[in-house]
Amino acid sequence: MKIAVVNDTVYPYFKGGAPKRVWEISERLAQRGHQVHLFSMKYWDGEDVIVNDGVYLHGVCPVQELYIGGKRSIKQAIYFACKLIRPLLKEDFDIVDCSNFPYFPCFSAKLHALVKGSTLVIIWHEVWDNYWYKYLGRKGIFGVLIEKLVARLSKNMIAVSEVTKRQLLSLGVRGDIIVVPNGITFEQIDSASSAGDGSDIIFAGRLIKDKNVDLLIKSTGLIRQAVPDIKCLIIGDGPERNSLEGLVSDLSLEPNVSFSGFLDSSQDVFSRLKASKVFVLPSTREGFGIILLEANACGLPVVTVRHPRNAAADLIIEGRNGFICETDEEDMAGKIMIALERTQDMSPGCLDYAKQYSWDRVVDMIEDAYKSVLQKG
Repeated sequence: MKIAVVNDTVYPYFKGGAPKRVWEISERLAQRGHQVHLFSMKYWDGEDVIVNDGVYLHGVCPVQELYIGGKRSIKQAIYFACKLIRPLLKEDFDIVDCSNFPYFPCFSAKLHALVKGSTLVIIWHEVWDNYWYKYLGRKGIFGVLIEKLVARLSKNMIAVSEVTKRQLLSLGVRGDIIVVPNGITFEQIDSASSAGDGSDIIFAGRLIKDKNVDLLIKSTGLIRQAVPDIKCLIIGDGPERNSLEGLVSDLSLEPNVSFSGFLDSSQDVFSRLKASKVFVLPSTREGFGIILLEANACGLPVVTVRHPRNAAADLIIEGRNGFICETDEEDMAGKIMIALERTQDMSPGCLDYAKQYSWDRVVDMIEDAYKSVLQKG
């Protein structure tokens, strides 16, 4: 198959769950003999089109700021979508695989399907629906409308989780929605050695409001009352970092909570995970939660929150690979304490659970999904 993959960011230039999924699948599809073209903003120097590990990378425009004032930039999404049209239409493809977010590129991908006769597949990492009003206030009506429009651009939908599938059905999507989860790279995890200086609690991800890292910091403050030398490492960066560092200062938690920023490689993250005891994912909005599985594969139980938009909670079997808490610092602190006490006993179960989610298995599912939608026509 000749496949176009559309995602405005590309891993490893940009760290994040969605671009990592896109890259891991694209690379393995290329290894299996498919011709894969990945269209993104241009993160590299030199030619607009390069080949990396068998994948053709198309830089359709200069890199634009993704966030303005802590909110995802609509200007960037529209700019990328417009710049995408010409390079995408230059070639014929069997499949155009487009991530649903940030929505506008899906219309460019639909244009290719109309003009060139390709089959459009939209990958849904998450559905926002009424969350748009929380995010944009009254202007959220525009987000609601465009999301519903995108949900009608194709009859071929792939959701990364059962939560996302249920949310798509609530938008009125009819027909079969194929669920293809994310995966993890066991070879990289196995080859990573434990970092020297360990932490008790660890988080990794973008520092944005929905990650609720402030909840983790407050929970650490409560735990410190019982464990004065508790150590919490926060890996990542984002628009909330300054306020989070301010919160650490206000609570006098500088000896207990440290920020590393983004690390240079996944190997570095895995090394820090292996040197820790419990991973905490306080997010109330996760389309899947690859980092949860990566933490499990490093032998760590995970504490995450119960919330209808947190698909990561579906990955937890309580007492086997982690615990689910309420969005409350006292409950979170209590579950973290239980996990700290049981880390050693739970580690084998965490590893066994994570083994279900290899990228090779995920690519098998993607290939089957592509073949299925091509047969339907």
